[in-house]
Amino acid sequence: MSDITHQLQADVLQAIDTKNSVTIKAGGSKDFYGRCKREPTLLNVAQHQGIISYEPTELVIKARAGTPLREIETLLTENKQMLAFEPPYFADTATVGGTIACNLSGARRAYTGAVRDYILGTTIINGKAEVLSFGGEVMKNVAGYDVSRLMVGAMGTLGIILEASIKVVPMPEAEITIVQNISVDKALIQLHHWAALPFPISASCYYRGMLYIRLSGAEKAIHAAKLVMGGEVLTEAEVFWLSIKEQTHPFFNSDKSLWRLSLASNTPVLAEGKDMLYEWGGALRWFTQSLSETTVRESMSSVKGSLTLFRCLDGRNEVFSPLPTPLLAVHQHLKQAFDPDGIFNRGRMYQEF
Repeated sequence: MSDITHQLQADVLQAIDTKNSVTIKAGGSKDFYGRCKREPTLLNVAQHQGIISYEPTELVIKARAGTPLREIETLLTENKQMLAFEPPYFADTATVGGTIACNLSGARRAYTGAVRDYILGTTIINGKAEVLSFGGEVMKNVAGYDVSRLMVGAMGTLGIILEASIKVVPMPEAEITIVQNISVDKALIQLHHWAALPFPISASCYYRGMLYIRLSGAEKAIHAAKLVMGGEVLTEAEVFWLSIKEQTHPFFNSDKSLWRLSLASNTPVLAEGKDMLYEWGGALRWFTQSLSETTVRESMSSVKGSLTLFRCLDGRNEVFSPLPTPLLAVHQHLKQAFDPDGIFNRGRMYQEF
């Protein structure tokens, strides 16, 4: 084990002895995400970085948690490979550990899978200062429970991610984006219809009367799909999709709180007249709102989906949708098993743990 790992273990032991909770931090690019409660004591994993192994022929990369995300994607690009879930950065300091902990995926998520679908194995430090390894470096690994995926989206509440093995995919042969002028209700119907067809769709976005569809794959497949779908080719497609992924698009430039609503893709249009941006074939819907968190949740109480207060400019209370009592109990049992003294990122996800 490295000196940094030993130091992190010592820091965890000290936190246990002093009964202090700690905040896990690396690049800080996702500090805005989650409940605002932060413990003053930091466990900094930013220096625990470096690519451990990369096998292009095996489509697997293994890296330490503090490794800059840009370093990993640069290496993959050189070998014409990529991370299938197209993770957002939100800052140049983004790391692979933070990407896994927050479980944030980009535009490809609805068509290729989420972060957790590509995590093969992890090594962590739990709340007892033990170094534990789970999973492996192949997709078919049945040795025990798939604990590695528990770390995805846990936001550091279960332990410190030290290393991760990630499945990567080849870059597409070709890629174009087509754009259509269409109403939102017709766009949602069309997206749902296209999802059932063998079209090489890799991203979709609808905003203010314009539907954007990205096609990725073999040139023949793209050409055939475009003939059926119609629309005009977007000339600066890469810039557009980057603005959606990194939230630099004008829609996100607001002085109001940003909400993220995940629901069934065929759900009808909600809140007619509200300024919304649609992704993932209609399964992900963004909107801004100046009303209180409680008021927004009450207004959306009849919607079957997950509502997240993604960004809040004036302080925040609860961020994620409240958990049903049985599911909350499962979360609390997991927290007790991995972090019995409750020292990691206390209150970052829910007040209860």
